[in-house]
Amino acid sequence: MSLIFNPNRTLRTRSVLANWLVLVMAAVTLSSSVARANESRSDAKVYDVVIYGGTAAGIVAAVQVERLGGSAIVIEPSSRIGGLTTGGLGQTDIGNKAAIGGISREFYQRISQYYQKPENWKWQTADQYKSGGQSRTAEGESTMWTFEPSAALAVLQSFVDEHDVKVVYNERLDRTGSRKSGQVGAGVEIADGKIESIRSVSGNVYRGRMFIDATYEGDLFATAGVSYTVGREANATYGETLSGVQTANARHHQLMPGVDPYVRKGDPASGLLPGIDPTGPGEEGSADHRVQAYCFRVCLTDHPENRIPFFKPSDYDASLYELMLRNFEAGQSGFPVINSGMPNRKTDTNNRTGFSTDFIGQNYDYPEATDAERQQIIERHRSYQQGLFWTMANHPRVPEATRKIVSRWGTCKDEFEREDGWQQQLYIREARRLVGDAVMTQHHCQGRTVAEDPVGMAAYTMDSHNVQRYVDANGHARNEGDVQVGGFPPYPISYRSLLPKANECTNLIVPVSLSASHMAFGSIRMEPVFMVLGQSSATAAIQAIRDKQTLHEIDYAKLREQLTTDKQVLDWKPVLREGFSIDPKKLSGIVFDDVSAKRTGFNGAGHTVPKFVGHNYRHDGDFDKGKQQATYSLPVAKRGHYAVRMSYTANPNRASNVPVTITRGDQTQTVRVNQQKSPGKDGFVTLLEDEFGSGNITVTISNEGTNGYVVVDAVHLMPIK
Repeated sequence: MSLIFNPNRTLRTRSVLANWLVLVMAAVTLSSSVARANESRSDAKVYDVVIYGGTAAGIVAAVQVERLGGSAIVIEPSSRIGGLTTGGLGQTDIGNKAAIGGISREFYQRISQYYQKPENWKWQTADQYKSGGQSRTAEGESTMWTFEPSAALAVLQSFVDEHDVKVVYNERLDRTGSRKSGQVGAGVEIADGKIESIRSVSGNVYRGRMFIDATYEGDLFATAGVSYTVGREANATYGETLSGVQTANARHHQLMPGVDPYVRKGDPASGLLPGIDPTGPGEEGSADHRVQAYCFRVCLTDHPENRIPFFKPSDYDASLYELMLRNFEAGQSGFPVINSGMPNRKTDTNNRTGFSTDFIGQNYDYPEATDAERQQIIERHRSYQQGLFWTMANHPRVPEATRKIVSRWGTCKDEFEREDGWQQQLYIREARRLVGDAVMTQHHCQGRTVAEDPVGMAAYTMDSHNVQRYVDANGHARNEGDVQVGGFPPYPISYRSLLPKANECTNLIVPVSLSASHMAFGSIRMEPVFMVLGQSSATAAIQAIRDKQTLHEIDYAKLREQLTTDKQVLDWKPVLREGFSIDPKKLSGIVFDDVSAKRTGFNGAGHTVPKFVGHNYRHDGDFDKGKQQATYSLPVAKRGHYAVRMSYTANPNRASNVPVTITRGDQTQTVRVNQQKSPGKDGFVTLLEDEFGSGNITVTISNEGTNGYVVVDAVHLMPIK
């Protein structure tokens, strides 16, 4: 069987490799099956909770089950627990670490304890690493959020050992017949809307009262036939502005202007370079099947005794890197990857610039692919990145300064099982996503909608990596899909977003590939959050068993009480920054912050220039002039004399001609505001004073024709005596 890598037909399918991989996987399956056949097939035990996926979330879920007195088993398709947490993602992304509680925080406390032992510092001293940055909590509680893969594995294994968690390795769910939602696959037995057992490819059966899908791919819920989605929704689906095709937002990790996309420069007849989608980009804001790019979060070192030099893979394809070389020639400078420092002179290396470790466009088939097809995709990603590093270190068309830097580094001898120092775990940023009765959306992230049944908090920027490469109207290669919009405080994640629809399955809960739109998932999809949700999922499962209810029927108040007892963070009480923030509660009248505005654009967020209302202000990035605006609707309860005011943070790079339109009834007035000039001492400037009758006043701030950054913060309707 061959795999076509959509949409780029120039990437060659290697049937010999595919057949070899199938044979290897079959041998591994047979070996693991023989080793456990007697135990599993004769074991009639019904576990309280069967967890498919030994990711960090899955392990935390199992620990919580055991702590609550239940029985759990973890079925892990690979030979290593921890997923990305032990697979190279040592630079913890979270946004606000105070939003992380429970066992998840305990994990980072144990990471700190691990590095307090001198024997765990082999390639440098603790003091040498601390000088490079080591994060701890403000309260003085010792936590550490950067770590080697081996350290994370040791900590997770300590949890497993202490709680006698049963983990079965190299057991893959039989996903036959589960390629589409609504169709129950061969590996899941369902009766009366409940999963009774799951079966592996090797034929082993695992029975449970409750089931947790802790995979990045959503394999269990897809095999169970519940509703899910792959790809990006249209903005219209949930009334969002950042989902779907996003060429306008693709400013970060972008190719340099003017990069030629054709095999022979300037000759469309020669065909496109590998990885460029001839059908892209699609209509702005529209839905598509595409998935944000994957990569390996490679653990590198520059220590000579531990370093494995970069090498040229046997299937090296120079055409894969031609676009990168042209990007350098177009002016790309600087180190082309993010090399975040980890202990012992190691790194967590991630994507950076317009051409880097992300293998853009080569993962669209992965979510629904068979095990053998997925392995092909994984091997292609590994080969691509091996070739990428070799090219950056050796190719004469790469700037000499870059070659010198890259050549210092290599993979580690002491981290992973492979002799070449590469891990097995690919960074599956997004695959299938559950579609339940509750869907987390952009509105939850930005505070317009608030979950009333929280089981954890998310705190990261809405973040999507690039999704495709295409040819723009000027005939140049461009990236599309990278969206990074933040500036909001931690927000609650709904319990119901972890559940399939009640009429589809009532004893399955999903802490990883939960029910969320593409952009909301981009904020939630952080390893600490997955661990938080794993613990909350296990707590709900045990409660449902003990109360003899389905997951949909349990008493949320009771669940919340247990989660709070177990130190989960369920509410966020923001603290305003003294000297920077203006407390809207101390202002008379009506104050609407930027969170309450109806915005098109103004996605940039800032909090470094005082004074602003609340926690931050918004700005237009000084681009897309005429396409960004924010509208506030202020209700006037009774006739009176009022001042309409707005706040902004002044700076020389601001626009001096910001148009602000005030509408009341059929009267419209536009005022130009100079945001280079400081507003009043209280942070506000008055736009209009007048007598107003009851009704609504609309204030619209635009960046039409402006000559610098436009700041949007709060609008204030202040009564004047």
